[in-house]
Amino acid sequence: MDLINNLSLGFGVAFTFQNLIYAFIGCLLGTLIGVLPGIGPVATIAMLLPATYALPPIAALIMLAGIYYGAQYGGSTTAILVNLPGESSSVVTTIDGYQMARKGRAGPALAAAGLGSFFAGCVGTLILAAFAAPLTEVAFKFGPAEYFSLMILGLIGAVVLASGSLVKAVGMIVLGLLLGLVGTDVNSGVARYSFDIPELTDGIGFITIAMGVFGYGEIIANLSQPEDKREVFTGKVTGLFPTKEDFKNMFPAVLRGTAIGSMLGILPGGGALLAAFAAYTIEKKTKLSPGEVPFGQGNIRGVAAPESANNAGSQTSFIPLLTLGIPPNAVMALMVGAMTIHNIQPGPQVMTSNPELFWGLIASMWIGNLMLIILNLPLIGMWIKLLTVPYRWLFPAIILFCAIGVYSTNNNTFDIWMVGAFGVIGYMFIKLSMEPAPLLLGFILGPMMEENLRRALLLSRGDWSVFVTRGLSASLLAAAAVLLIVVLLPSVKSKREEAFVEE
Repeated sequence: MDLINNLSLGFGVAFTFQNLIYAFIGCLLGTLIGVLPGIGPVATIAMLLPATYALPPIAALIMLAGIYYGAQYGGSTTAILVNLPGESSSVVTTIDGYQMARKGRAGPALAAAGLGSFFAGCVGTLILAAFAAPLTEVAFKFGPAEYFSLMILGLIGAVVLASGSLVKAVGMIVLGLLLGLVGTDVNSGVARYSFDIPELTDGIGFITIAMGVFGYGEIIANLSQPEDKREVFTGKVTGLFPTKEDFKNMFPAVLRGTAIGSMLGILPGGGALLAAFAAYTIEKKTKLSPGEVPFGQGNIRGVAAPESANNAGSQTSFIPLLTLGIPPNAVMALMVGAMTIHNIQPGPQVMTSNPELFWGLIASMWIGNLMLIILNLPLIGMWIKLLTVPYRWLFPAIILFCAIGVYSTNNNTFDIWMVGAFGVIGYMFIKLSMEPAPLLLGFILGPMMEENLRRALLLSRGDWSVFVTRGLSASLLAAAAVLLIVVLLPSVKSKREEAFVEE
């Protein structure tokens, strides 16, 4: 009964004219930028974060959430039509989606991605609404020691689920933690690692790092590609709706993908990415029906399952953010940044102190998913036209937009130089095959970990055993240790590397 009352409160908030407009703007902007190759949801939200300063907190978060879904939908459009994943979890979609487009079946592929995403998004939001309240009750039992242990578990999870080398993932986490230490020490008031640069005494801006590494880094990487490598879709999309046979094949795949995504999305690190890979692997192991196209040659299940999985995962990734205040992935880290901008402390107290924001955001997710179906499927032609815009016209506009956004946050030209520097660093990460998402998690969690570590030691009078004598804290540290041991086992390590290899 409480859930129904809470959701009615949420829909009351989400259905106001202002919030509906911002949900629509978020979905439209997200789709628009998500469709453009090489710019995924992280870069999109990083670039548009400064625009939320002037908005009320609820409208700002609803718009950012809309951008998140929109960019993911747009990412699948690019993956299917141009064989370029708009974001990491769309990598799997390119395998069968692009083959369908080459055979003149881009319409059914896009419809499968859209309908699968809509269904999975709705189910993921329902799970979020159902589990948010009980998990928040558990979160109130957390003290500084438990929060520190939980963050350790989160960072180890991010290392385990990051694609590529474990050593590189650890390096990125450590670099993020170190960058988070730059600025003035809260306890002593002494400037740390600022190198006598006055602008660094307040620390490195979150938007500066996010926009530089993800926004500018992606642009430089795209510009380094020869123009002939940037494919442009020139075919026609005909027969948008899937056939009866397509529906018969994709329906069970959507259900399986939704179940996998809902479970794996909660995990820290690349929950949605891992969900997409896992869903595709399971579909490949499921027997083909007579006359069905083999995987890798345009099987509609190869589009429907991963797209459902990554959208369900993206919805359930809000669970640790809204209940514990811990961002499980880079996009949720950006959402923490947005909440901090509006003086909202992410965590269990959001539900009790600001229920309109909490339930309004959850209700807006259903509305956002519905808007995206209405926006995406009928406007496919417009998105295809957008893909033909030459990149040489596109990137100066994006760079200018980013520079204005960064400058407007502090009215400081130093931030623009910093974004440029982090852009070069982001490009180096791409060239060295180092995934930058763990860096962002380390940067966000670093100061929070330090604060909780100090608070726990202060309360225990310097006794380090507080982390293992308190039951919940000890359990979380034990889980982190088990996770680390399991992933270092040779058989698991080889399977993990195999899972992240694109076939």
